[in-house]
Amino acid sequence: MAKPISIPNTFAGSTSAIPLVYLDQDFSSVSNATNDLATYSNYVADTGAADAYVANYPANIVTTTITAGLRLQFKAANANTGASTLNVQVNSVSIGSGAIKLTDGSALPANTIVANAIVDVQYDGTSFQLLSDSSGGKEVITDLTVSGNLAVTGTTNLTGVLTGNVANLTTMSGTTNYTGKQTFSGTSSVISSEFVNAIETATVSATAAASTINYDVTTQSVLYYTTDATGNWTMNFRASSGTSLNTVMNTGEAITVVFLATQGATAYYNNAVQVDGSSVTPKYQGGTAWSSGNTSGVDAYSYTIIKTGSATFSVFASQTQFK
Repeated sequence: MAKPISIPNTFAGSTSAIPLVYLDQDFSSVSNATNDLATYSNYVADTGAADAYVANYPANIVTTTITAGLRLQFKAANANTGASTLNVQVNSVSIGSGAIKLTDGSALPANTIVANAIVDVQYDGTSFQLLSDSSGGKEVITDLTVSGNLAVTGTTNLTGVLTGNVANLTTMSGTTNYTGKQTFSGTSSVISSEFVNAIETATVSATAAASTINYDVTTQSVLYYTTDATGNWTMNFRASSGTSLNTVMNTGEAITVVFLATQGATAYYNNAVQVDGSSVTPKYQGGTAWSSGNTSGVDAYSYTIIKTGSATFSVFASQTQFK
């Protein structure tokens, strides 16, 4: 018997004898409500939006304000994208609201609450503390510092920074997706990382090299144009359309990328190089800038880009023909 609990018979204003069966019905309703597990759940479906959850209870709920200790459950309609709030309503009228916080008082990271999860919270007088694991079984950690051994066997999504003694990051046997920049420093006597094998992302596009080619290094390590080049081209290196390479790289860091240009009977070549739209004169393999492409094949251009200062880069370039 879920809330609200109704009493079937009322006797105010009665002027005649009241059958005992009516009292029995009333006491039966109270008894059933007391003994029904559902009576003790303040559950309702969320009617709000992502990050702004709403628990709207029926009109005959008598609570008029939220107080410390009040515990509520709601089924989230949407996953959260960051800091979130809960507005408690009765018959669509708010009786109080507050931020939903982790038990340490911090704001919710994205995806702490997933869509259709049952969220259990308790009001502490200021905010709602999240009592349930509403992330679908995934542990959401904003910052993790590892001083002992860390073994990961499931699928892990890392969007922040994982800091630890790399000698102790011993086992990561599941699928791990890193969307933040991870730094493995090693020590003066320990190499920071070892890979038995690795796969790089290649973008294969039925495009002809010509004009200016924007090479987004956050998208791929290899860019392959499979249509015959139609003109000489400028290669502009950047992180992405909205982010400069200068922003994502620190001084003293290097990145190497490859561009594959398909050539037809008339060959063309990369005759200018830019980083973030600014011209850079490469240092060429063999010491001489190339002045042509190679017909009827694929020219592979390799570029190692080193950031030597703020918005300052050295580019080491080579051209190799494949047929």
